[in-house]
Amino acid sequence: MIKILTIIGARPQIIKAAAISRAIKNKFADKIEEIIVHTGQHYDENMSQVFFEELNIPHPNYNLNVGSGSHGKQTSAMIVGIEEILMSEKPNCIVLYGDTNSTLAGAIAASKIGIPVIHIEAGLRSFNKSMPEEINRIMCDHVSTLLFSPTKAGYTNLLKEGFAENNKQPYSIDNPKIVHCGDVMFDNSLYFSDIAENKSSILNDKNLEKNKFILATIHRNNNTDEPKRLEAIFSALNKITIENNITVVLPLHPRTSKLLTQNLSSELYSNIKTNSFIKLIDPVSFIEMIVLEKNAQLIITDSGGVQKEAFFFEKPCIILRSETEWTELVDCGSAVIADADEPKIINSYNSFTKNNKLKFPQLFGDGKSAEFICGEILKHIK
Repeated sequence: MIKILTIIGARPQIIKAAAISRAIKNKFADKIEEIIVHTGQHYDENMSQVFFEELNIPHPNYNLNVGSGSHGKQTSAMIVGIEEILMSEKPNCIVLYGDTNSTLAGAIAASKIGIPVIHIEAGLRSFNKSMPEEINRIMCDHVSTLLFSPTKAGYTNLLKEGFAENNKQPYSIDNPKIVHCGDVMFDNSLYFSDIAENKSSILNDKNLEKNKFILATIHRNNNTDEPKRLEAIFSALNKITIENNITVVLPLHPRTSKLLTQNLSSELYSNIKTNSFIKLIDPVSFIEMIVLEKNAQLIITDSGGVQKEAFFFEKPCIILRSETEWTELVDCGSAVIADADEPKIINSYNSFTKNNKLKFPQLFGDGKSAEFICGEILKHIK
């Protein structure tokens, strides 16, 4: 029996952890003990606690309750708390997801005291180091012992950064193993897809018809905090709805909700609030999000996770950023980078609605990535 310490702190990590926890429960319960640490990076109940209950994830053994704050303040509080737990629990390894400050804190705390780091979603690169997430993911990769990349592109990025393809056991921080494993989020999307349709009534509740609405999500700080960018995005959404008589559903991230009145012009804000085609709704659960994604005509987002989920459910995606970690989606034509450029967003929508020959090749594995990852951890971590 080995003990793993799983670090989660933000909504996407909680969801990703569901796949690994499910694999442990179903296949490895007699071989792996999982200790879950929630850093409290997302402290809003709608953005965190509901996911544990809905996805049947074991409740955290520890909650650091760090809350929000500057990058330095938040990360330093996490490092202190995680280090104390590592020293007390003495796990065989620490499992980290993605690219949040929780990921960075876990990587620093564990690597400094010689505990092997397992990074799930390794190798992803936006090639934009002004994004805090890019710094976090690079630093985590370079102190990891086992690096699990969900895509071939991520695996290739690691090779370009000097990781060796054929290292031999025993693996360590100085002799890491890199693996192309598929995506645990694809595992989750397949698993929860049918469950979501049966459990959620959100389409009826919001008076939505299948394939007759656009799903939009906006949460990145360079979009919400910069008035020019936020204005361009919402102006584009407003025009698309009016010109095409189509509804946009936008579950409002707390940051976005707070900044709408502050960073939109009074005229545009008034237009948005009085536009019957625009539905600004509260944050939704993962199950509700799956239902919205499966039934949307098209998805507009600045979320990396939602970009992938759009692909999983074979929906075209307009990316509200200047780059993406998921370059495969753009390469195959199912997604387009429009940034916060009003004409590009509108033109991308018009282009997608005229193209009914989009392709969605199998890029993210076979839906059993979590089981594979657990097996590899058992093989290589002592």
